[in-house]
Amino acid sequence: MGNQSQWDSQPGSPSPGNRNLQFLDLSGNLLVGGIPRGLGNCSKLEALLLSSNLLDDVIPPEIGRLSSLRALDVSRNSLSGPVPAELGGCVELSVLVLSNPYALVGGLNASDGEDVEDFNYFEGGIPDVVAALPKLRVLWAPRATLEGELPGNWTSCQSLEMMNLGENLISGGIPKGLLDCKHLKFLNLSSNKLTGSVDASLPVPCMDVFDVSGNRLSGSIPVFLSKDCPSSQLQFDDLASEYSSFFAYQAMAGFFSSSAVMATDLTSCHSFAQNNFTGTVTSLPIAAEKLGMQGSYAFLADGNNLVGELQPGLFNKCNSSRGFMVDVSNNLITGGIPVEIGSLCSSLVVLGVAGNRLSGLIPTSIGQLNYLISLDLSRNQLGGEIPTSVKNLPHLELLSLGHNLLNGTIPNDFNQLQSLKVLDLSSNRLSGEIPHALADLTNLTALLLDNNKLTGKIPAEFANAASLTTFNVSFNNLSGPVPTNSSAVGCDSIIGNPLLQSCHTYTLAVPSAGQQGRDLNSYDNDTAPVDPQNQGGSSSFNAIEIASITSATAIVSVLLALIVLFIYTRKCAPFMSARSSGRREVIIFQEIGVPITYETVVRATGTFNASNCIGSGGFGATYKAEISPGVLVAIKRLSVGRFQGLEQFHAEIKTLGRLRHPNLVTLVGYHLGESEMFLIYNYLPGGNLERFIQERSKRPVEWKRLHKIALDIAKALAYLHDTCVPRILHRDVKPNNILLDTNHNAYLSDFGLARLLGNSETHATTGVAGTFGYVAPEYAMTCRVSDKADVYSYGVVLMELISDKKALDPSFSPYGNGFNIVAWACMLLRQGRARDFFVDGLWDVGPHDDLVEVLHLAVMCTVESLSIRPTMKLVVQRLKQLQPPIREHR
Repeated sequence: MGNQSQWDSQPGSPSPGNRNLQFLDLSGNLLVGGIPRGLGNCSKLEALLLSSNLLDDVIPPEIGRLSSLRALDVSRNSLSGPVPAELGGCVELSVLVLSNPYALVGGLNASDGEDVEDFNYFEGGIPDVVAALPKLRVLWAPRATLEGELPGNWTSCQSLEMMNLGENLISGGIPKGLLDCKHLKFLNLSSNKLTGSVDASLPVPCMDVFDVSGNRLSGSIPVFLSKDCPSSQLQFDDLASEYSSFFAYQAMAGFFSSSAVMATDLTSCHSFAQNNFTGTVTSLPIAAEKLGMQGSYAFLADGNNLVGELQPGLFNKCNSSRGFMVDVSNNLITGGIPVEIGSLCSSLVVLGVAGNRLSGLIPTSIGQLNYLISLDLSRNQLGGEIPTSVKNLPHLELLSLGHNLLNGTIPNDFNQLQSLKVLDLSSNRLSGEIPHALADLTNLTALLLDNNKLTGKIPAEFANAASLTTFNVSFNNLSGPVPTNSSAVGCDSIIGNPLLQSCHTYTLAVPSAGQQGRDLNSYDNDTAPVDPQNQGGSSSFNAIEIASITSATAIVSVLLALIVLFIYTRKCAPFMSARSSGRREVIIFQEIGVPITYETVVRATGTFNASNCIGSGGFGATYKAEISPGVLVAIKRLSVGRFQGLEQFHAEIKTLGRLRHPNLVTLVGYHLGESEMFLIYNYLPGGNLERFIQERSKRPVEWKRLHKIALDIAKALAYLHDTCVPRILHRDVKPNNILLDTNHNAYLSDFGLARLLGNSETHATTGVAGTFGYVAPEYAMTCRVSDKADVYSYGVVLMELISDKKALDPSFSPYGNGFNIVAWACMLLRQGRARDFFVDGLWDVGPHDDLVEVLHLAVMCTVESLSIRPTMKLVVQRLKQLQPPIREHR
């Protein structure tokens, strides 16, 4: 590694010494320029390894002259153009690596242990002559923007062992010619556009990896023809073996990266997930001879349209393996869980059947699955009680039974599950108290018990549960105090429990007309009744004394409530007239030093007076509010009725309230009522980026400041996409949603709000969540959103930041409809007029090379191909590399 080196890519002949060159490894040297065409004259060259550089241009067709070449690796560069058909002349080629998300080991590449982006963007598909190479063993080209159909002629593929063309744009069907690839053990065609069905004659049972997930395949998952698996080929090529074993290891680790046990032991995986498969799966497509006590097998078919019941045949080969994993979640499977599952599959490690239509009871034999690590039965219609036999699962890390019809109590002996990390029992009909023993689970990180009928107190021991980071008992019937000194037990995790004592939530409960005359205990408030058992002293009262005290307390309470109601009605009549009576609760996520109540918010905004409005958008208007002298917040008033499901709203907002990043606007709290909804944010005095762009003509242009703004927003989006759990897509990145402080630090706002809209709801004129000019073309046409849609919007914002044009600038009208800032940038780059793109003065103060690089980066973010657009993580990395010098260039 070192400084960038220019590699002469002009045609030429190698020196006499180079004609005898057999092995050339220049991986990881930051070489720039193109691959020299003169390498085609190195007639004895057997290995050409050029990965992890900055090489651009195309793969020279002259490489096809290297008839002795056995390995060609050009991955992790910036190559483009077609894969040359001339490679068919490399008749000895056994390894062809065009792209690679892994950092290789064994001296082939520098290993950083990370999954990295590959910037090779090829055009077209795999040439037929490459498929016909007789000695090809490894063909590796994931994320290479390959398109078109797969070659149809595979008659010469007897040596082919490993082919990975996943995450490309390949269409058509799976060619039947692959039936001739007798030694094919690894086939990854995932995340393409494949259609049609899967041929039952494919040697899938003999493959270690068969992955066609994320396509458009249909028909049934076939019962593959039973064949004897061929013995392994004799390995004469150590380099090919090294590539093959490393790729296989990385791929296996990627299937179940969340569990070290599964990642290490997994030896076979067949994935049909995320397609349109129908029918019933009666048996698994793995040959009996491929199973053994030395490894594990995974069958993944989640996200299809599979029907029928869970067949015992799914598990009939289970006990022949050291570990067995089955995931058929998110299908249309009915019936119950086989009662004999414990004896059918004692080596079951993962069972996922979430999001189906299962009914009946959870069988007690589930407690016989001694090696079970993950059990996800959520989002079904399972009833009855949770079997106590679950306590017998010593390795269980995830138990997800949420969103079912389970009743009864939570077993008291769950404390025996010492490996448990996630326990989700939410949205059931569970009653009784929360077992104190749950706080003894030293590895527990997430406990979800919300939306049940639990009573009693929250065990105080949770205050000492150091590992617990996610805790939710909202919408139960809990009472008593809230455990203190716990970072997990926050105000947002206990809402909907009217008898719980206050937890930093400032409320004013006003009885409505329908509540007048009810027992005070039926009021919806946050103050629990006093528990006599918790009072000091040892006095005991007789029945008459208790009755007298109770009556007096009730009378005093009623009088106090009437007084409060009278004062509130007199003093707050304007508010009451504008808002229906009812609960006025404000949930606080971030303390700001002063109490925030519904009253103070309405008063500080002048009952949402237009004079305090500082902006408006698709979700509603935003108001500046001075809660107390010198304490300012921003109130985003939401449109009531646009958000479906109050419980879902609470859950989503709770997630947003937990997010913390230096470049995200902090969500301080919120209020949700039948007639009023608003969010409370930190107030940022610098306005939004749109105003900054409009007014920057009044101040000198500073490249360092513009770069900082671009990097701040990129960091915020990278955090939302890659770091926070669950990952969040913004879906409306634009200058209006980027706020600044007085030092021009940038903050992203309105993140996560699009998730709160109803299914048919949008918040802009595009017909999808987003704003004209900033919406990615694939999102506008299909309404299918991904993180790459945010990348597109960011690219447009970046263009606006460094130019003097808007996304849909009026000056573009002479070019016709559909011409926007993206088309303008591409046009200027093609014409060699990049300088004309930048705002006046920027070219004079900023480093020219860096400015053009940023423009290229913005264009890369806005290309139509999703696989070419970089991730926001990579955008951050690139912007950091372009960090401005301390002094501006002059």
